[in-house]
Amino acid sequence: MSAPSQRVLPGFGLALGYTLVYLSLLILLPLGGMILKASELGFAQILDIALGERSLAAFRVTFVSSLLAASINAFFGLIVAWVLVRYSFPGKRFVDALVDLPFALPTAVAGITLATLYAGNGWLGQYLEPLGFKVAYTPLGIVVALTFVTLPFVVRTLQPVIEDIETEVEEAAASLGASRWQTFVKVIFPAIGPALLTGFALAFARALGEFGSVIFIAGNIPLVSEIVPLLIISKLEQYDVLGATALAVVMLAISFVLLLVINVLQWWAASRHKSGHENVEPLEVAAGKAKQGEGA
Repeated sequence: MSAPSQRVLPGFGLALGYTLVYLSLLILLPLGGMILKASELGFAQILDIALGERSLAAFRVTFVSSLLAASINAFFGLIVAWVLVRYSFPGKRFVDALVDLPFALPTAVAGITLATLYAGNGWLGQYLEPLGFKVAYTPLGIVVALTFVTLPFVVRTLQPVIEDIETEVEEAAASLGASRWQTFVKVIFPAIGPALLTGFALAFARALGEFGSVIFIAGNIPLVSEIVPLLIISKLEQYDVLGATALAVVMLAISFVLLLVINVLQWWAASRHKSGHENVEPLEVAAGKAKQGEGA
């Protein structure tokens, strides 16, 4: 008979109990209290607050800016991750460390720095504004701030996946006559697609809740450049606790859906990884079909 497997933690029941208690104290109780507070208004009143003109404008600015920032980072983050994994160059460690800078830098400092750079008399703004590109104190400034903050989410999600793709995979496709574009579309993208979607979703979710880096560069003009977190703070400053709580509950519901999507994407990526990497035979088939399609 085989010996029973030993685990580091002392039993599933005890470990699960600690996990549930910790998560309840840290997450469930505060969120439950917020939902309970919002329930004093009722569903109809929450909808009235969320669908007000100023609230809708704030939601629109927040979601559009977050979507743009996440999309920009999905494209350029893929390039950055690919360069950091596939190439060696002087200063590579420094560039790799720069990717994590938004994690370590206080968001308020980032916002002040970006506002200083892109203001009309700033180092970059003084050259951009004469060309018609006003960044600071506009919705464009929000996109710039969110792009800065969310870059690491895409890069760090893609890096380990790209590292798992052996260079021989690209060489095999090239030897079968596939072009660089065909190799990327038929071979590389199917392998990194789930991770890219996960990084995009993480960046989008992070951008939705960003506050510190945005308020200094956005201008915070109601109906123009005001984000939902700032609107919540404004309501609290006006002692409208229920109104702020209603908006917070709406953002909570949206964030929960996004996190659910992220977990589904991660499960999908893990299942693809478990079923096996792209091996030589499928690559040959893909490259061969791509070459035949080109010849046809």
